[in-house]
Amino acid sequence: MGETPLNSPAQPATKGLFIKTYGCQMNVYDSERMKDVLKPLGYAPVDTLDAADLVVLNTCHIREKATEKVFSELGRLKELKEESGGRLRIAVAGCVAQAEGGEILRRQPAVDLVVGPQSYHRLPEMIARMARKTGDILETDFAAEEKFDALPRARQVDGPSAFLSVQEGCDKFCTFCVVPYTRGAEFSRGVDAIVSEARELARQGVSEIVLIGQNVNAWHGAAPSGDGRGGEWRLGDLIRHVARIGGVERIRYTTSHPRDMSDDLIEAHAEVDALSPFLHLPVQSGSDRILKAMNRQHTAADYLRIVEKVRAARPDIAMASDFIVGFPGESEKDFEETLALVREVGFAQAYSFKYSPRPGTPAASMSLQVDERVKDERLARLQGLLRNQATAFNQASVGRKLDVLFTREGKLEGQALGYSPYMQPVHVADGAHLIGRMARVEIVAATMTSLSGQLLAAEARIEVSA
Repeated sequence: MGETPLNSPAQPATKGLFIKTYGCQMNVYDSERMKDVLKPLGYAPVDTLDAADLVVLNTCHIREKATEKVFSELGRLKELKEESGGRLRIAVAGCVAQAEGGEILRRQPAVDLVVGPQSYHRLPEMIARMARKTGDILETDFAAEEKFDALPRARQVDGPSAFLSVQEGCDKFCTFCVVPYTRGAEFSRGVDAIVSEARELARQGVSEIVLIGQNVNAWHGAAPSGDGRGGEWRLGDLIRHVARIGGVERIRYTTSHPRDMSDDLIEAHAEVDALSPFLHLPVQSGSDRILKAMNRQHTAADYLRIVEKVRAARPDIAMASDFIVGFPGESEKDFEETLALVREVGFAQAYSFKYSPRPGTPAASMSLQVDERVKDERLARLQGLLRNQATAFNQASVGRKLDVLFTREGKLEGQALGYSPYMQPVHVADGAHLIGRMARVEIVAATMTSLSGQLLAAEARIEVSA
């Protein structure tokens, strides 16, 4: 039997799809699902812009000047579109699309489609309208439930680790953050849909599932009919359920909010072996005065109590966090309180940024904006402390034997790169045969950013017998 021609009705002609993803894990997940949505239309991922028929910029609105960076990228894509004779199509997705959709279409006519983060399931319909030159090319509805119902049930994944979106949106309204305005109100997916997707991932060989959401620990849902207790589940219940799926060896969740760090979720860290001993729990500041101005609705003492509880439940847990320096009104005393909190907790990893005003957020119009030079100086001091803590944490791993999930090749020939249970990058020589699975590794060296490991004898024998 001959092969089906690529252009036959049974198999759409392959069209190149290039997605550039900015920002958070939610955007990474959304980009993966866009590929699933566009696959029936004949779109397949390509590695270069030159090979693309459709380019999607999946944008993030968190950092300063995000919109201008998008317009700069669109200027380059406009030139590519002209060189292609108009063949190349350009779409802008994500949070900048949600916040600035009309402005994008006004300022850059080369853009063909603009779609918000809760509307990308409509991309096939939008592409059809674009081809017919009928209807809107701007979709920015907040329709999270409709989106998840409309997404293809099958997912195409590449690698042993995958994101699984369980929650979207935010009701916290931190004064510095645009997420409630670009992602909408908090929405939790149902248990059955989440578990079905998790099983599909495991069927494809995924051994690590990362449950994600803007405030993932705010997730809640009705218990499935088979659960004898009934009532409502929280994230700890969901984690216990996902951990029972065959093939799932490791579970993580991100990003969390201190207000939603329930005792049941903390207990899950003690009870569920598959749940990584790693918690990314943003605090943003160690000053109660600044936390109140940020509308975080917790104090520094509240955060420290949570850390104490988590460490009591799982003594080897690694803590990670986010920090903003130079928030409006931040004094030297406020900043010193942040440094004090960092010293008290001790973080394995952290992300730290200078405050940047986001248009439309309450903090953008606050008085007492901090001078940029002061922000720079404070950020340097904070990052110096955090670097020392990360280095010390990694150095303490030398001599330990850790389970490492190998995800891809390293930079050197035969080298494999994976991640420890504490989200440390681990390099191993002569480990290419282990990519895609978990292996036991002895850590022999460490830097601030990564570990070097040596395969244990049992793992080395696998290579010989293969």
